[in-house]
Amino acid sequence: MTAKALADTEKKYMADRRATIERETGETSVSVTLGLDRPGEPDIDTGIGFLDHLLTSLAVHGGLDLRLSCEGDRHVDDHHTAEDCAISLGKAIDSALDDRRGIERFGYAYAPLDEALARAVVDLSGRPHAEVDLGLDSGRLGELAKENVAHVIHSLSINADATVHVDVLRGENDHHRAEAAMKALALALRTAVSERDDGRIPSTKGTLH
Repeated sequence: MTAKALADTEKKYMADRRATIERETGETSVSVTLGLDRPGEPDIDTGIGFLDHLLTSLAVHGGLDLRLSCEGDRHVDDHHTAEDCAISLGKAIDSALDDRRGIERFGYAYAPLDEALARAVVDLSGRPHAEVDLGLDSGRLGELAKENVAHVIHSLSINADATVHVDVLRGENDHHRAEAAMKALALALRTAVSERDDGRIPSTKGTLH
């Protein structure tokens, strides 16, 4: 590598990793602005209070600078809004990571919330896959269907081109179970996106796409 190419690589490596995603469909209009390197005050407005709560937890505990807004067809139900917010955020993570040079790549974490305990493992592998077992009962958390908590994690993972495993190990209160799961995911993601000193792509193949 020439001196100029090395300098360009180092400059890119040291730059703030940011992305903006605008997603328009017949069901939703989503806007996401994401920064991975400088935590900010989250600004989340999905129109669904418990979804706002979960995404705010993801931003705060993941060290993210996140602004996300959505206008969705909530007169139908909450599914499209939850799904499209997660798709857009996943795409923003993927875009902000670029070629994934210099990242830790792997992250894992446990997070408790009172009686609930959740575990998350993340590999920013470029291979989208999600295994999510939250053990939530049927019904709703505020205006969010409980089934959509796992669907948000799944949709985010697939669109971030990440392999993600999240499971809740114990817990009696479904609010606690869902929030602990999102906090565990946030902590694991925070480790996985963190930067190493070598600036290399952490793969024996030389690529994470």
